[in-house]
Parts: sequence; C-alpha cells; structure tokens
Amino acid sequence: MALPVETFFLHPDHQGTLQSQIQQMIAQGILSGRFQSGEKLPSTRKLALHLGVSRITVTLAYTELLSNDYLTSRGRSGYYVSRNAPAPPAFKPAPSGPDAVDWTRAIGNRYSGGQTPSKPQDWAQYKYPFIYGQADPTLFDHANWRLCALQALGQRDFTPLTTDYYDQDDPQLIEFIARHTLPRRGISARPEQILITLGAQNALWLTTQVLLTQRRKAAFEDPCYHALRDILSQSRCHLAPVRVDQDGLPPDAIPPDADVIFTTPSHQCPTNGTMPMDRRRALLDRAREMDALIVEDDYEFEMSFLKPPSPALKSLDTDGRVIYVGSFSKSLFPGLRLGYLVGSEPFIKEARALRASVLRHPPGHIQRTAAYFLSLGHYDALIRRMGTALHERRETMQNAIAENDLQIAGQGAYGGSSFWMRAPENVDTVQLAATLQKQGVLIEPGESFFGGDDRPKHFYRLAYSSIPATRISDGVAIVAQAIRDAQTSGAIRK
Repeated sequence: MALPVETFFLHPDHQGTLQSQIQQMIAQGILSGRFQSGEKLPSTRKLALHLGVSRITVTLAYTELLSNDYLTSRGRSGYYVSRNAPAPPAFKPAPSGPDAVDWTRAIGNRYSGGQTPSKPQDWAQYKYPFIYGQADPTLFDHANWRLCALQALGQRDFTPLTTDYYDQDDPQLIEFIARHTLPRRGISARPEQILITLGAQNALWLTTQVLLTQRRKAAFEDPCYHALRDILSQSRCHLAPVRVDQDGLPPDAIPPDADVIFTTPSHQCPTNGTMPMDRRRALLDRAREMDALIVEDDYEFEMSFLKPPSPALKSLDTDGRVIYVGSFSKSLFPGLRLGYLVGSEPFIKEARALRASVLRHPPGHIQRTAAYFLSLGHYDALIRRMGTALHERRETMQNAIAENDLQIAGQGAYGGSSFWMRAPENVDTVQLAATLQKQGVLIEPGESFFGGDDRPKHFYRLAYSSIPATRISDGVAIVAQAIRDAQTSGAIRK
C-alpha cells in the first residue's frame, strides 16, 4: 500500500535546497517510524505535483536516499522504504514531569546571570542594524571561502581533516600566523608560543583559568568587554576595575597588588580609545614594577583603514610579561570562532594542556580552510575591501551624527567599526533601545559594559559594520528623534 501523498509537506522555514528538504522529510519520516519498512512512496510525478516542485528535484532526492539505503527501487513498481533503513527507537521516552531534583542546591557553580547581553538572532531582518561584530554578506568572499573549504576536504588534506591533533594545531595555520599575521603587529613568535583558540573569548577564558586564582587580583578596564567581566567573575579572583579615560587604561590608577592586567590598547572596548605610545611604555613599566602580567586583547587591529595601527603592546615587551590575544572572528565572520594566543612557552604549555582537557583542539577542517584562505591572499583582499566599505560608512555616520546633533563619546583614531555615543544623562538607553527596536532600529545600550551598582545608563554604541551606507543617515535620524521624544514625553530614567 502506498503512503498517502498528503503525509508529505515542506517546512516553510527550512533553509536548505528543495532537494535537501525532501530528503530530510522522508528520512525523518523513516526515523520517526511514520514510514514503515516496505511501504511504497508516492511516484516522483505525483509527489512533485503535490509539493509544487519539479519532477527532477524529487527524482534526485529519491536517488540520494537510494544511495544511502533509506529507499529501494523495484523496477517499474516504484520506490519503497528499504528493509535496511535505520529503524526507529524501540523504546518510548519516559513521560516528562517536574524534576524531583532541587537544582538550587544541586548546582555548585553558577555561570548564568552575567552581564553579557543577548542580541536578536534575526538582526539582519531589521532595516537599521547598528549592531557590532556581525558579518556583512555583501562584503564577505563567499566564493573563495567555499573553494578553500572544498580544497580542505580533498584527499590531499585527509589527515588534517580527520586526525586528532590532541593538544596541537594545524601547522599551516600556525606558520601563517607566525610569518605573516604577527609581524604586522611587530611581534616575533615561534610556533611553540602560539595556540589556536575558539575565538578571542575562549583565549581570554583559558588565560584567566591559567593565571588567576581566588587569591589573585585582576585589574581590568571599566567600561570593558562585558564577557571579560563575566569570565573574571566566574574565576572568583579579586576584581579591580579601573575607569578608562580618552587614552584608555591609565597605568597610575592600577592597584599595586594586581597580578594580571587586562587591556585593549589598540581599540579600547567599547570607547574605541587608542593608547598612545608613551602610555604603552608607562604601562609596561608599571607592570614591571608590580611584577604583574598583561593580557593584551587586540581584537580589531585589522580595521585600521584611516592610517596604519600603532605597534602592539606585545611588540614593546622585552620581559615576556605580555600575553597577546588575536582573533579572525571580527575580520572574517563571528561564527568562525577562530582566535589565537601568543605568549611565553611556559604559559602556552599550560594553556595548551587546559584546552586539550576541555575541547582537544578547534576542528581541523576549519583550521585548514582558514589557512588556505589566508595563505592564498583572499584574506588580505577581503580586509582591503572591508576597509574601503567601512571608511565610507564611517564618514556617512559621522556626518549624520553631526547633522542630528548627537554626541560622540569615543571613536577610533585608526578606524574601527563603531562609535561610542553619549545620550543626555536622563535618557536610559535600555529603554531607548526597546523603543527603537519597534521602529526597525537596533542599537547597543552601554550599561552592560560598566561594572558596579551605579552604572551609567546614558551611553550606547552605534556600529556600522553590518548596515549599508545608504541606510545609515535615515537610521541615525530615527535614533536622534527617539532621544528627543524620550526627553519630551517623560520616558526617561528617573
């Protein structure tokens, strides 16, 4: 007996091709037990007519399922569920009910409830997404990334694709970082001093776990990258936030008993301030006096399109006390989750061992794909293209900000991808963001970047990496109007 054609339907939100949707629909029907072994499927003509697709699409889907032994063909009789197809589970799941566990007592360490905010997953559907750090599909080099990924899947790269590196990394990627990426920042490092991480955030976590204990103190910028504050809080070390000025972290304000100093000298997060060379040297001197270590997060140095960036703090270090954090997630795409740590061998040895015990190593295929993309020149071409586009967007946004009498609190001296903004002190930008979201505008409230109980609520960030230049002026005008409305209507912070 043939399965009724009405039992087949395509999900409207599926992201794959029509062929893959049909394959998945039939495979799931078999795995769930809805389609039984030996049952006949509708003919390709009948199913194509029912689904509103071409007959060849259904035929290709059936052919793929044949090759995977989900289906079998019986001459001119048609297609049937194969007797060798995976069988559905023989057991039924236990009925769900309230837990008998008191999770308030059972959980020993709590990691939720931090300050890192969530961003709308559908941010690209908004007309004016002034959201930081997201990839712009109009700028990314899809074609060459796809070619590099296919090359990394080839027989020649079978070993890096499939091997367990244990605590090691792809040698091609390490070599490129050592010979090309780091020298651009004035840094010289051997392969033994470099460790690949799952993005800069993973690098910061590894560093915190290796260097800090409950007895040690961490000095860090305020405001700062909110995820760093969460990581430091989870480590249970002593926290010493240091308020930044227009030049970043002031060395004289660092507590003398700090063990580790976290800083973003090239582009202070989130104010975009750039630390001058004399202050960088003073920071190194201060750390030497205290016998403290410095963790330099250089998360956005590739976005220096106005003029060449200053040398990294690590390049000025003669003591080996600076640990350098880099990332490809900002310049390529955030979902890549690929960063790296550079430091002295004793530190990298411990970070490598910790990484191996938690996640072994980042996937070999991703590492080799990135290595090809970097070494074949596609990365440099992408950075140049992004620099040109971001330069145009920055000028457009700066002009729109001036025309609408908005106030810039901080901007990068070398480029970057955002403006740190200041609203009138009685405007709560969390409420402002909620109002603007209903109008198709996304901004980032600044409160979560600060620590303490009395956090400023009138700062916000406008990023231009994910919005076309043609929409920036209108979007900024809507922001300005919303701020004026908030002041006149009383929808302000008391």
